Amino acid sequence: MKRQLVVLLLVLGMGCAARAQEAASDSQTADQNVAADFSAASITNASLFQPVPAFALSAASSFGSPAAAASPFGTAAPDPSPAPDPKFLYGGRDDFRWQLAIGADWLRFRSSIFNASAVGIKSSVTYFTNEWFGIEGNVSATFAPQIFDREHVKVVVYGAGPKIAWREKKWEPWGHAIIGGSHEQPQTAGNSKNAFAVQVGGGADYRINPRLSGRLEADWVHTGYFGQSQNNFELMGGVVFHF
Repeated sequence: MKRQLVVLLLVLGMGCAARAQEAASDSQTADQNVAADFSAASITNASLFQPVPAFALSAASSFGSPAAAASPFGTAAPDPSPAPDPKFLYGGRDDFRWQLAIGADWLRFRSSIFNASAVGIKSSVTYFTNEWFGIEGNVSATFAPQIFDREHVKVVVYGAGPKIAWREKKWEPWGHAIIGGSHEQPQTAGNSKNAFAVQVGGGADYRINPRLSGRLEADWVHTGYFGQSQNNFELMGGVVFHF
């Protein structure tokens, strides 16, 4: 009887143990399925690119301007520096205002008392008020061989007036009208050594460098000596300094 009871208890204990193991196995399987379902659902529902709300887009566009996007630590493009002052002062080629010319001069003087071909020096100073109009003052001093006893011819012509120039890159043609006076020697009986003079003519300068040009000039020179009028011709060749 006791032996049968012990066998019965053993059978019942083994049955209970087997039942407990099956329950634990079912629980683990259920947990694994739940985790797998959750993971699958998460992967399926997840999206790498989420839609951006409209208000975020508008904010991004407003804050995305170049000024807002500039980083305080970045190197901003520098503002263009102001243009350097021109080497010259004004005009189509930014030229200088002052000109000083000096050169060799030849004057053909003709009158009823004597004629002479006088050679000397002519100089002029011009100030340009704009790129084409200037005010010029000039003087020429010329000398000729002896005509009377120990008397040499000396003719000085001077004056001032307007000058118009076409100031190009290399060539500068120009014209002027000079009003002034003249002084001559030798002294002649009953006549003054001084007379009214007008110079009308022009020339051309060739620019060698910004501060130096070569010049050729030709003028009609009208004088009023000996109670008469003289129409004289003058040629000059020299250099011009710009400053």
